[in-house]
Amino acid sequence: MSASSYDPVTFDIIQNGLEAVADEMFAAQRKTSMSAIIYEVLDLGTGICDANGEIAASGAGIPAFVGVLDKAVKRIIEKHPPQTIRPGDLFASNDPYWGGVTHLNDMILAMPVFADGRIVAWTANIAHWNDVGGNVPGSMSSEATEIFQEGVRIPAVKLIDAGVPNQAVFDILYVNTRLPDFLRGDLWAGIAGVRIGERRILEMIEKYGADTFTAAIEDFMELGERRARAALANLRKGVYPFEEEQDDGAIHRITIEITDSDFIIDLRDNPPQKGSSNSSREGIEISAQLAFKAFTDTQAPGNGGFFRPLKLLTQPGTVFHVVEPGALGYYAEVEIRVFDLILRCLAHHFPGVIPAGNFASICGTVIGGKHPDTGRHYTIVEPQLGGWGAQQGRDGNSAIFSGFHGDTFNCPAEVAEARYGLDVDELALNPESGGEGQWRGGKGISVRYRVRADDNFLSVGYTRSRVPPWGQAGGADGSPNYVEVLRLGKAAERYAFATNVPLSKGDVVHVVTGVGGGYGDPRKRTSEAVRQDIRNGYLSAESAERIYGVRG
Repeated sequence: MSASSYDPVTFDIIQNGLEAVADEMFAAQRKTSMSAIIYEVLDLGTGICDANGEIAASGAGIPAFVGVLDKAVKRIIEKHPPQTIRPGDLFASNDPYWGGVTHLNDMILAMPVFADGRIVAWTANIAHWNDVGGNVPGSMSSEATEIFQEGVRIPAVKLIDAGVPNQAVFDILYVNTRLPDFLRGDLWAGIAGVRIGERRILEMIEKYGADTFTAAIEDFMELGERRARAALANLRKGVYPFEEEQDDGAIHRITIEITDSDFIIDLRDNPPQKGSSNSSREGIEISAQLAFKAFTDTQAPGNGGFFRPLKLLTQPGTVFHVVEPGALGYYAEVEIRVFDLILRCLAHHFPGVIPAGNFASICGTVIGGKHPDTGRHYTIVEPQLGGWGAQQGRDGNSAIFSGFHGDTFNCPAEVAEARYGLDVDELALNPESGGEGQWRGGKGISVRYRVRADDNFLSVGYTRSRVPPWGQAGGADGSPNYVEVLRLGKAAERYAFATNVPLSKGDVVHVVTGVGGGYGDPRKRTSEAVRQDIRNGYLSAESAERIYGVRG
């Protein structure tokens, strides 16, 4: 039966209902998880895929995580033919070489939904687990050269078989972590999330029928494709190259080609894979999808149909297409570099459409050791807030996560102090200069964690630590991201990437994230806007007079 034979109002109810189901999955997982990285920071994502694994609806959370789910489900289907899958099955994968896409800390759970004896959908989620083994606490080492050094690998296996847990897999997970209680709680929270999604979809199918349900998903995909192609038709056609130097001196190159039918991103001419700062091809595809949607139609449904015009070209063995057994611990910094590179290329060739550069780093901060009060091991895994770039007519946002990281939050100081073995002495806006313009860049943050016990450690992975966020139309560049370790009576130690830096009682870990790039000539900023910056603490009176010629 064709889609035109169905009631479009029913389709709309089902399509919006899928979004509501994905949001309920998210809420269930958030409320039952053990780790603050999930229930406070919201380092997770939920979604619903169609029977073939195409993303049909997404919940809240990290956009780059939602983009993982369809790729993971497709790999599960590839490994487990549909005739071997039964109602009540539940699959797990964290291995980037088996559909895990990201790194071993991120566990994907996926569950088939059966109706009329066939799979009609999949519910899926992904969340960051604080420790999955490997050679360092937190499982993220900038010194890793192979994935074997990064933790336990779960290669798209059946975790629950027709409702019966595969206890062997659970046991393997529990003994391959320094935080077994937290892993156990986070795992079962994820299982609860996909199961509540299955229940709600079956309720929907009972009301409308399996055929109507699947037809509504197909119609939703077609709507996504129509919106993408309509946006593509309005873009200037051509070939648009760009290259950018990175913090380590490497050059990242991109060519975007826009045709009548395709939006092609070519990343083949790039450095070879190295260390743990690599990404799977699927991860780079997510970066391309996020940038494509941001540039074309932000209001369209972000389903599999919308991304049909997008084509990605990569070269195996490069930093953007790692091959086994390459390490991927800091994959996120590679993906966000590509996301930012695509936007910067488009900003260069389509002036005024894209804002100036933002701090553009996850700024992953891992601190851990023996808790001074309980004696138990703790690990804090914190992404950081930063400054966004300005655009014509608007200052940049201050102290929020990057667009790549999405609708997530920082861990409150009170929660961090209660759960972890440290004090939070400061959480303030970064007072450094940078990002001046007719419209100024948003401010980053300054955070000071004071260590409360000996034998602690610090591991970090920050980019944009040397090459700052870029200004536009005469606006100034922003400021870099970095971490300092402050020890009494000693010079500050500055880091961007580091693993297992020793920390002792009283040491301070000082996190500084970047100010976003400015837009337009700073001399054109209004006097009232400058004075408002002074009142808000964004700017000193001395800097106001020196940069803008305005006396406070």
